[in-house]
Amino acid sequence: MNQAPAPAHPLLRRAKPIVMRVPPLRRLPRADLAASLVVFLVALPLCVGVAVASGVPAELGLVTGIVGGLVAGLLPGSSLQVSGPAAGLTVLVAEAVATYGVAALGIIVAGAGILQLLLGVLRFGRWFRAISIAVVQGMLAGIGLVIIAGQVYAMADLTAPQSGLAKIAALPGLVVGIFGSAQSLSAFAIGAGTILILLLWPFAPARLRVVPGALVAVALATAVVLIADLPVAKVEVRGLLAAIQPPSLGSFGQLRDLALIGTVLAFALIASAESLFSAAAVDRMHDGPRTDYDRELIAQGAGNTLCGLLGALPMTAVIVRSAANVQAGAKTRASRVLHGVWLLLFAALMPALLGIIPVAALAGVLVHAGCKLLPTSTLIALWRQNRGEAVVLLTTAAAIVAVNMFEGVLIGLLLAVVKTAWETSRLQTAVEDRDGRPIRVTLTGNATFLRLPRILDTLDAIPADRPVELDLTGVHHLDHACRTALQGWAERHGVADRVPVRIIPAA
Repeated sequence: MNQAPAPAHPLLRRAKPIVMRVPPLRRLPRADLAASLVVFLVALPLCVGVAVASGVPAELGLVTGIVGGLVAGLLPGSSLQVSGPAAGLTVLVAEAVATYGVAALGIIVAGAGILQLLLGVLRFGRWFRAISIAVVQGMLAGIGLVIIAGQVYAMADLTAPQSGLAKIAALPGLVVGIFGSAQSLSAFAIGAGTILILLLWPFAPARLRVVPGALVAVALATAVVLIADLPVAKVEVRGLLAAIQPPSLGSFGQLRDLALIGTVLAFALIASAESLFSAAAVDRMHDGPRTDYDRELIAQGAGNTLCGLLGALPMTAVIVRSAANVQAGAKTRASRVLHGVWLLLFAALMPALLGIIPVAALAGVLVHAGCKLLPTSTLIALWRQNRGEAVVLLTTAAAIVAVNMFEGVLIGLLLAVVKTAWETSRLQTAVEDRDGRPIRVTLTGNATFLRLPRILDTLDAIPADRPVELDLTGVHHLDHACRTALQGWAERHGVADRVPVRIIPAA
């Protein structure tokens, strides 16, 4: 006798099935093939540059790009955005590597990926859209400032100080170091030339702009170094298999360290926020299917879990590559999968080419990327329209530079919550004193603890020998602190038994 199958767990009933669909090669749109090549050319210098800036072997950046294409690219969520190592996580990765070592990076990234998977299954993806845009812009601005301050040293083949403030404070010494060494001056000239090409490339003829500017800039810088035989630092090549160092089972015991768990949490939350905000931006660029945020979070979690098991960099959706994918005419997710294939072929067949790339050129690419993270075009307008939002943005950016990224974002979120609470707790207080009648105090709006000092100042100014009517019928929200304070004031004033004090429960 057949038995009925056991009911699925509630979480599994809520989770949407994951189905991977890739069109057969014969039905692959030609636009997707062309777009995949464009995205590959955009991703290649960025993958290597982010890895070098993070203090890990260059090959690990390629590994993350490959996983972003072949794993996250196959999974449903967002159809056209492209994942890989992001400049936005460079600061956080560099801090983690400096604190725990490269060996612990895989544990941190895998832990963050598992947490992302859990958040996706529990359908928390949509809640990331509730984060204040000012905090997000401030986070990106702070990251951009730290990237610029750090990579300007790499442009001169010099070692940057550890903290963000130290990097900025040591800039005068950097100038002295550049002009005091022939190697530093040559390297800085290569990095500055790379940035100049990136700035001028948008003005090149359209037929030339088919090739990404970052690839052109790095290729030209490499050619100059080789032809002139300049004594500058180049990317160290270890080989793809030698660079991959999966964490051992015993090393996962480090997760007992609370500080390391905090780093895992920071990786998961910041990577998730960056990916989902990127998805929202990419959705505005095309008319295709909209992003399923929960599925996209699962895809990012799956990719980061595999990246961690390979000891590679964390991955996020990257707006630069995603925009290039859309602008190149991509129609399906096949373009981002193929870009991962091209990265894999390059890493397997031509890894020696990495060894001739000057570090200064990659640093120039990242300085340019860091500048693009600064909201220079919107900050002035935001200051004129909403100074509170501008203050949140600037405070978040400054906190990231002064402390670190995780704590800086928390400070920004806290300030945004306080700002919102202050703005929503608008309260009007009116006092009406008519001869022969009780003094009437009318409160209108939201009475919260933030407005309590003003309320009590108004009530304490009323003569003690006068009856009072406290009209709260216009109060939309009355929190516990205000309710308790008003009841206490009414009892002290001695009007509780003689004059009705109507307190409407909080909505």
